[in-house]
Amino acid sequence: MRQLFGTDGIRGIAGEYPLDRPTTFAVGVALAQWIGTNHLNPEVVIGMDTRESGPWIAEHVAGGLAQGGVRARNAGLITTPGLAYVARTGPFAAGVMISASHNPFQDNGIKIFDHSGFKLPDQQEHALEGYIFAWTGSGKSPAPQRLVVDEGLDRAYVEHLASTLPAGLSGMKIVADAANGAASYLAPAVFERLGAKVDCIHCAPDGKNINLDCGALHVESLRRRVLDTSATLGVAFDGDADRAIFVSHSGKIVDGDAVLLLAACRLQSTRGLKEVVSTVMSNLGLERALGRHGIGMVRTPVGDKYVLEEMIRRDALLGGEQSGHVIFREYATTGDGLLTALRVCEVMRHSGRDLDDLTAELEIYPQRLVNVRVKERRPLEDLTTVKEEIRRTEAEFGDAGRVVVRFSGTEPLARVMVEGPKLDRVEHFAESIAAAIRSELG
Repeated sequence: MRQLFGTDGIRGIAGEYPLDRPTTFAVGVALAQWIGTNHLNPEVVIGMDTRESGPWIAEHVAGGLAQGGVRARNAGLITTPGLAYVARTGPFAAGVMISASHNPFQDNGIKIFDHSGFKLPDQQEHALEGYIFAWTGSGKSPAPQRLVVDEGLDRAYVEHLASTLPAGLSGMKIVADAANGAASYLAPAVFERLGAKVDCIHCAPDGKNINLDCGALHVESLRRRVLDTSATLGVAFDGDADRAIFVSHSGKIVDGDAVLLLAACRLQSTRGLKEVVSTVMSNLGLERALGRHGIGMVRTPVGDKYVLEEMIRRDALLGGEQSGHVIFREYATTGDGLLTALRVCEVMRHSGRDLDDLTAELEIYPQRLVNVRVKERRPLEDLTTVKEEIRRTEAEFGDAGRVVVRFSGTEPLARVMVEGPKLDRVEHFAESIAAAIRSELG
């Protein structure tokens, strides 16, 4: 059972455990111990988003690495998928990304990639925790190491992205909302490199405004800008740009499920795609729309890491999440918002259709998500009242609906998702399940 790592690395309030100085230094120590026995002359690349706490966390991780004889190179401001690409293509034993994704600036996190560009499997994270606890229990003091940015690392990533779309983007007008995060400079660089006209909003990070009323979780201002400027489309990234949500020229919001549908249909015609890997959160409407094209859908637990693991097992080309993490395995080892934007534009240009037309057949079933703050996590099968409410809901909807109840991997929350054909019944049962959880765990 992992204690520090959740579904997407270590995450918390910067400066507080487990993102305090001794623990972040210990992460570097632990990583050095893990890779030291497997690599000669080892080196690790570190990158970060725009949070004000990023530099000191990176310097503490680097200090821990140095104590174990491992050098650190600093990619500076870069997206999570960009860091994974650099780790995979450069002379690095591993990559460390300092980011808390879509969370507010007070939070931060540490994501670790191995040389293959994949996030570490759960069992490897568990092993690292043993090293971390051994160092933090030793009573030693951390010794951070100053870092200098290597400007060439993110440029290599921009060139890689551009190489995936040789036809370019000339004639397209794109509004890009970078969430004042890691894509603030990379998004306009990529789109302009390919010939698009770019209108970049929320591209002025100050260390505290990352994800603040903008980005993939707050697309209202993007939608207004697309409509006001008659843009071809808009795209919103989250803080570390591993996800993307789109806005069509008419103002329609296009989420990860819709992107999976249009990408799957394209890959079916070009590569014979037969199935898509998604999570338990993807809408039932996506499953049925794919089915009409003869494309199957496989569901995993929430987290793009689990989607990718299943994609590898099945040798699948495409997978992703409703939240906008989409993995194109031909090009990347993780969800990549910028890459997803290029693939969406590619489908639009090749088909001659706009986003409204490409996603018109996706009928979204009403879905209600309720987050319940909990004091503890206990197995759901031990919660009698909760089990009964779930059973009642499933009996009501049968095959025409779904219930997913799970604990967040990054916050003290239980997440209740109910989906079905009628909104009022969906809301009723979601609230009844949430109330049962509050009474037993709240």
